[in-house]
Amino acid sequence: MIYVHVPFCRSFCTYCGFYSEICSRKETQQVQNRLFEDYAEALCAEIDSRRSEISDARASGTSDTLYIGGGTPSVLPLPVLERIVRALGPATYEEFTVEVNPDDVVAGGPEYVAGLRALGVNRVSMGVQSFDDGILRWMNRRHDAAGAREAFRLLMAGGFDNVSIDLIFGLSQLTEAVWESTIDEALVMGPEHISAYQLSIEEDSALERMVAEGRYVEASDEQCRGQYDILCRKLADAGYVHYEVSNWARPGREAVHNSAYWRRVPYIGLGPGAHSFSPGIRSWNTQELPRREAGGRLAGWRSEREVLSAREAAEETIMLALRTAAGLPLSTLRAISPATAIDALLSEGALQIVPGPDPFVRIPEDRFFVSDDIISRLLP
Repeated sequence: MIYVHVPFCRSFCTYCGFYSEICSRKETQQVQNRLFEDYAEALCAEIDSRRSEISDARASGTSDTLYIGGGTPSVLPLPVLERIVRALGPATYEEFTVEVNPDDVVAGGPEYVAGLRALGVNRVSMGVQSFDDGILRWMNRRHDAAGAREAFRLLMAGGFDNVSIDLIFGLSQLTEAVWESTIDEALVMGPEHISAYQLSIEEDSALERMVAEGRYVEASDEQCRGQYDILCRKLADAGYVHYEVSNWARPGREAVHNSAYWRRVPYIGLGPGAHSFSPGIRSWNTQELPRREAGGRLAGWRSEREVLSAREAAEETIMLALRTAAGLPLSTLRAISPATAIDALLSEGALQIVPGPDPFVRIPEDRFFVSDDIISRLLP
């Protein structure tokens, strides 16, 4: 498993707290190209320095997916993306995902879509967020609803048969009527996968400042729960499988890469701000762009790491597995969590046992919305 972080956006969304840097179209093409080329050069240097790690991961069978996320990977010119993919070396990925913004897909047209296919991309994750133009403007998104529809059409026409779209709920100004309309529009498009996230106040985001200044009032828990319930019902009626708290897929179209995260499969993260995981160790790259030092040498980002204790690893196992419909073995949970907490949650219906030779325990779908509270009770 390989993740590549592209730390560039044309503009910052109101709610976003992910690491990214602005690459404005107001800059000359020469300035933008220099920014992208320096990033690609530093990234390729990191790939070279971690070549044995990447080879070992592929040899162990854990590196059969490639996910290029951000940021907004679709702001990169196709030749830059191609340079990155080639630097990773020959590979046949079970799943190769690239995140895109609808505006970039529409601007690039059929040629851009064909270029992604030529690189070997077989799955696209597109940030739609809403089909209401007023909400999209409030989010400071670059596209409108018509642009999202056109981008999806271009991807379909270009041969992509595995497209995921992101939606956001939990906005105080989002009415049930508008939310239902957004879900209905998504279902008309018929993507293979839908991710839906509740709006949260992220550190250093524009939304955090708006809340602090009294310019935005968060939605109530009741409003958020109501919107989540509508989403669950509509997607279930349409045949989607709710396989993780925030993710739905047509049967057999669950995200291979992201599903491996929740099972704590080792992965390699490349690029500024990217995280990596191997048994007992979590590492991450610093959040900084490469810079030219005196003499022209390009200095990249640094790597930092922490060693997880057995207890931390066990708790992480619970937190990730219980976000999924698959859950985790009951024997594993009982080895980690207090019996009194487990038994209390089972009696309340907040946990359920799936019988079998090795019984599993999971959170029922109707309790997914409060899964964080349930999981916290299992962690001493």
